[in-house]
Amino acid sequence: MSEAKERVQAAVGGVRDELIALSEDLYRNPETAWNEVESARKVAAVLRRNGFEVTEHFAGLPTAFHARSGSGTRRIGYMAEYDALPGIGHACGHNLISAMSVGAAIALAQRAGELGITVEVFGTPAEEGGGGKIEMLDRGAFEGLDFAMMAHPAPVDVARAVPFAVSHSAIRYTGKAAHAAAYPAHGRNAADAFTIAQVAIGMLRQQLPASVRVHGIVTSGGEAPNAIPQTTMGRWYVRAKDMAELAETEEKVRRCFEAGALATGCDVEIEPESQPYSDFRTHEAALASYERNAVELGREFVTEGPETQMCRASTDMGNVSQVVPAIHPYIGLGCFPVLNHQKEFADHCVGEAAARTLTDGATALAWTGVDLAQGWMS
Repeated sequence: MSEAKERVQAAVGGVRDELIALSEDLYRNPETAWNEVESARKVAAVLRRNGFEVTEHFAGLPTAFHARSGSGTRRIGYMAEYDALPGIGHACGHNLISAMSVGAAIALAQRAGELGITVEVFGTPAEEGGGGKIEMLDRGAFEGLDFAMMAHPAPVDVARAVPFAVSHSAIRYTGKAAHAAAYPAHGRNAADAFTIAQVAIGMLRQQLPASVRVHGIVTSGGEAPNAIPQTTMGRWYVRAKDMAELAETEEKVRRCFEAGALATGCDVEIEPESQPYSDFRTHEAALASYERNAVELGREFVTEGPETQMCRASTDMGNVSQVVPAIHPYIGLGCFPVLNHQKEFADHCVGEAAARTLTDGATALAWTGVDLAQGWMS
């Protein structure tokens, strides 16, 4: 281990308690996409206390921020996600993502001068379906950044991100209300429209490639059983291996929703909830560096089995990777068969095992920053 890496590891250790406190605070006070007012403030505050220059409301987004330390010509950026899931809190571990990125940045910033780099943290809201990083991209938030990285909690360690591209849509059917017993012939049933659409999607799946996923929920299905529903609403995701396959599949799924409208005489509105999330472009040398660093810390990577499949989850970090060299490894909590987006997973994101994962993740990410900087210098 180089002297620079020894110092970085010691620096992570020096803020370990502060990182754990941040992670546990976010866990206890979850905020959902675009509502992360206190979460963004708390994460930014830790960076400010540790010498970073912080810009809140970054890129015109109320729950985004940017933190910066150093004045080198090469810029390394860590992504901090902090939005929680509706109803199940931090069941994807974004509390740990923030703490790991903050810890890595604080530790690496102490070596920024000798490494000739600037260390940055981007507070990125609304990863859970809102496409916060895409909004930031469109507003120039990552312009000139030389590298972007983060680590995501999962049941086990998996190095490579291979996420599906995904689109998020809000569906609304509008029919005509009527008394279901006395005047059924005068109604147009918006709930039936959803039923027909879902049957059509189910049949469509037979002709879809294995790389495609289509799933969703009805969020409003009517008001009373004796009133034909006039308005129903839902949220649907379409996933595919890349953006080209996603566009092709979206058109097929759209026809299923249109079929529901046609069959029932209802009107249908299909509106995107965010821009599509892209597939991921990995920086191979940096990923190899992260793997070596994680193994040196005693981490063990798993390459096969159902416990590895979190690496397929869609992320707006994919869009960042298309324009900025990036990695997005997964760091394990050792909790399989408990999985991301289960309430029990949130409970694994605090405690002794989570603290070790946090410390290892921050150290491996910071060491990878050292490797990048030294590679640029050589």
